Amino acid sequence: MSRTSAREDAFKILFQMQFVKEDVEQSIRTYLESFGEEEIAPEDLAFIRQEVAGVTEHKETLDELISGALKGWSLYRLSKVDLSILRLSAYEIRYAADIPYSVTINEAVNLAKKFSQEQAPSFINGVLGAIEPCEKTAAE
Repeated sequence: MSRTSAREDAFKILFQMQFVKEDVEQSIRTYLESFGEEEIAPEDLAFIRQEVAGVTEHKETLDELISGALKGWSLYRLSKVDLSILRLSAYEIRYAADIPYSVTINEAVNLAKKFSQEQAPSFINGVLGAIEPCEKTAAE
């Protein structure tokens, strides 16, 4: 499984968690039981777990970052798909020093192209472009 596929799985779990109130581990198990079509390597599962747990742990801060980057929008007007993509990407920008900023933006835009509406990729690109990366990733 590629990192892109693992990130897509993390996005889907985060999306699912907006509707079903389960903890991180139960959400991952539910997703894998329902949609896991292939065996997931331990390192990919660790990445998925890290992403989902990180977003869950920092959700309030991430929502504040996203809200601050929105121009003429409120967090509550966003589709749940776009909000899930933005939370995951904002988490990577601020907390995942091993993932380059440009990779995070590119992956977010690709998720939006695949799962959201036609105008979403440019919207998500603009919002994420207004979020400052943490100092560790800014040097990359």
